[in-house]
Amino acid sequence: MKVAILTMFNGLDRTYSLVNIVAEQLKMLLNNNIDTKVLVSEHCPDNSRHGIFADEKIEWIKITNTYNGEQIHWYDYSQAKGEVHNTFFDEAEVIAKDLVNKLADVDVCIMHDIHYQGWHLIHNVAVRKAQKELPNLKFIAFTHSFPVNRPPNIQKPFSARYTPMPNTIYIYPTYSGIPALAQQYNLPEGKCRVVNNSLNLLEDMSEETKLIAEKTNLFSPDILMIYPGRLTTGKRFEKVAAFAGAMKTQTEKSVKIIFCDFKSADIEPKAYKVIIKKTGIKFGLKEDDIFFTSDIGYPHGIPRKTVLELFTLSNLFVCPSYSESFGLTVLEAASRGNFLVLNEGVPALEELGKKLNAYFMRWDARNFGFDTKENYKPSEVAYYQEHSEIIVNLMRQNQLIHSKTMVRQRYSPQWIWKNQLEPLLEE
Repeated sequence: MKVAILTMFNGLDRTYSLVNIVAEQLKMLLNNNIDTKVLVSEHCPDNSRHGIFADEKIEWIKITNTYNGEQIHWYDYSQAKGEVHNTFFDEAEVIAKDLVNKLADVDVCIMHDIHYQGWHLIHNVAVRKAQKELPNLKFIAFTHSFPVNRPPNIQKPFSARYTPMPNTIYIYPTYSGIPALAQQYNLPEGKCRVVNNSLNLLEDMSEETKLIAEKTNLFSPDILMIYPGRLTTGKRFEKVAAFAGAMKTQTEKSVKIIFCDFKSADIEPKAYKVIIKKTGIKFGLKEDDIFFTSDIGYPHGIPRKTVLELFTLSNLFVCPSYSESFGLTVLEAASRGNFLVLNEGVPALEELGKKLNAYFMRWDARNFGFDTKENYKPSEVAYYQEHSEIIVNLMRQNQLIHSKTMVRQRYSPQWIWKNQLEPLLEE
């Protein structure tokens, strides 16, 4: 399959939101090995290409914007009737011929605002002329602004903004706009689809975070837990894994733990990681639900910036640590909008947790002058299951946690591709 994205961009300034939307769609296509070409205006400067737009896998195609040796000037024809400039149809014919040539090897052409914008009327008309020469080419027409009320009296060529084109699916970013979109183009709602805008949370994050995202799935888990710390038994890594496993089995939520670990002299790292994994699996996790950053080349730990970025993605922080003098990691997790579950038996965590309105559970702990040991009745797994159900319900009711999780899962480029854009291409 080969896909073209028709934008007629004159530039690629990221302050123009459509540039970012197209950039995300390009990443989706290239990440899924789709042959892709981008069609821009002849006068879009090459030195404006940056980021994904400069990817060598993209065919960068310029559509003519010249007629009789002169630059074609675009006019805003947003009205339903009136007059167009004298050379409008001749210019549209020149553009149409170029489009036929440039789209001849393409299976699907994605258009952005070409049918909607008044100042793209000349390209709208040109595309319709080209479509007649390319009957097997499927078009997907995105509208990124509020649909226009359909006027009672429409005349050509202005009617192109209100008329459906053959072999074309019309797209709007929300379901609420579909009735208005269908009305503008005078077509059944069944000919319209929704493709939400995506938010690429990784876009401005560090290379370390991007590498972790390549190695393990950060975006689909319902519960994403980040646990940074020295790989020592005092940090109780295995208890985090056990709790995560119990939560997964009890709530039927998908759970992922990222251990941002670094080696300690207390215990051989490989041996302790085996214990942690076995414990997590025993309580209900699968092996790929557990990820150690030390396994991808960071035995001495990942940068603090990367930990904070991961906390930006995660939604649950569980700290069963045996002993803490303060708990700076708790502040880091809280500052990035995570639900906090802390060991009430550790005085510093209890003090900090009360100020942060954390949820408390109990694990073995070191207090001032004495240690405490927990006896779970009827069992440790039952204790975890009881609390995990309460925690999941509290997280669901928490507006911040809920919205943060939805943005990561539901509006990620991965979800939009798999559930909305890819099915459109294959339809």
